[in-house]
Amino acid sequence: MNEATPREVDDRRNLWQMPPRPPWLAQVNALGATMDMRGVVPLDEHSLLDAARRNTGLDDFGDTEWLPHFRRLLQAMEEEARLNFFGRVLTRSDLLVYLEGRLCVTEAYRRHPEIEQQQIVEPVFILGFGRSGTTILHETLSRDPQFRSVRMWEALWPWPAPEQASYETDPRIARAQARIDVVNAVSPEWASMHAQGGALPVEDIEFTYSAFFSEVWGCGFQVSGYDRYFGAQDPAYHFWWHKRILKLLQWKYRLPHWLLKNPTHMPRIPQLLEAYPDAKIVFPHRDPVASADSVVNVEGTIFSWRTDHVYTGDEFAEWIDVDTRVRKWDDVIRWIDQGTLRPGQFANILYADFMRDPMPAIEALYRDLGLRGDPAAFAAMQAFLEQRNRGTLGKTSRYVKTASGDPRAVAERAKYRRYQEYFKVPDES
Repeated sequence: MNEATPREVDDRRNLWQMPPRPPWLAQVNALGATMDMRGVVPLDEHSLLDAARRNTGLDDFGDTEWLPHFRRLLQAMEEEARLNFFGRVLTRSDLLVYLEGRLCVTEAYRRHPEIEQQQIVEPVFILGFGRSGTTILHETLSRDPQFRSVRMWEALWPWPAPEQASYETDPRIARAQARIDVVNAVSPEWASMHAQGGALPVEDIEFTYSAFFSEVWGCGFQVSGYDRYFGAQDPAYHFWWHKRILKLLQWKYRLPHWLLKNPTHMPRIPQLLEAYPDAKIVFPHRDPVASADSVVNVEGTIFSWRTDHVYTGDEFAEWIDVDTRVRKWDDVIRWIDQGTLRPGQFANILYADFMRDPMPAIEALYRDLGLRGDPAAFAAMQAFLEQRNRGTLGKTSRYVKTASGDPRAVAERAKYRRYQEYFKVPDES
């Protein structure tokens, strides 16, 4: 990885460098390149749907609204993603998990139509730019027993519905961890960048894969055509599937509030509030120049799991381009000023405050949202943070950081001025 020393840069993506591949992976991909990769590892609709049906013994994928989205995704994968051999293997494996999950969710609702009557009450969403502390905040708040967060294993395999008695010992935890172990073998540096585990909470997009209509695909694949397609559609179906999964997951194990996290909901907050009118939203804020540097590093690493050609086009521009990022926060400010987001419905937390002295920042967040703050829950959060700080997560990840005096950084700061002044977000040195 690049050393974490300031450098003058024109485009963060151009400066990102792919870390060396493990020798075994380089050899597999080199050998795979000599084969008919599309024939050996097919990603066509017919092959995938047939395999999912055989693997589950089920046939009903539910509604048909997802199919055009699925077909557009497959097209983008073949035409844009530039998958290498192992990337195709990993992608086919993933697609089958999500298709099988869709079959099982449909079967769950067929057998138990009463699941539809489940109510989602005052869910709490953590929204903000990637690499602004959303993950650590999510993990910390999940120590509060009033919150239920979606964990990796139940995001992948939501049926049978999780039960409280076996929630911490469900065999799907080990299955999920095995999948993560594959990623860590492909990309050894990943473990130092992002907390991930079979039993750890995940972002919302991790349980919307099976809708095949989500921003998640642009986060894992270089498919800018699909991203544009998604952005031009009504997101109602995305939120319908989102709620469908939560209803199923809480059917046999329910806590007072869902604690959710998804930076990619930011542009669609009004639609989110249509789906969840009583939602509460947390906005973490970090120096936007610093968070953009880190996003490029993380996304480049994720893309590299499946391709040898990272950042060769306009991938992930929505979350890197400064003008687009500024518009996202301008929209949030407008929604606050216009009353779309009302006092008591949202709260802000500064990354700098959280990292310096987390508990006062968290207690203020609870007050702003009108949440019950239990001393025992706060103590559990404090203990978690102390233990986590003794680990290595985030301490070995190195990436190009934009120097504060870099001309581009100066220009970006001018564009971010309104955002940083409105929310009192400090610059990072």
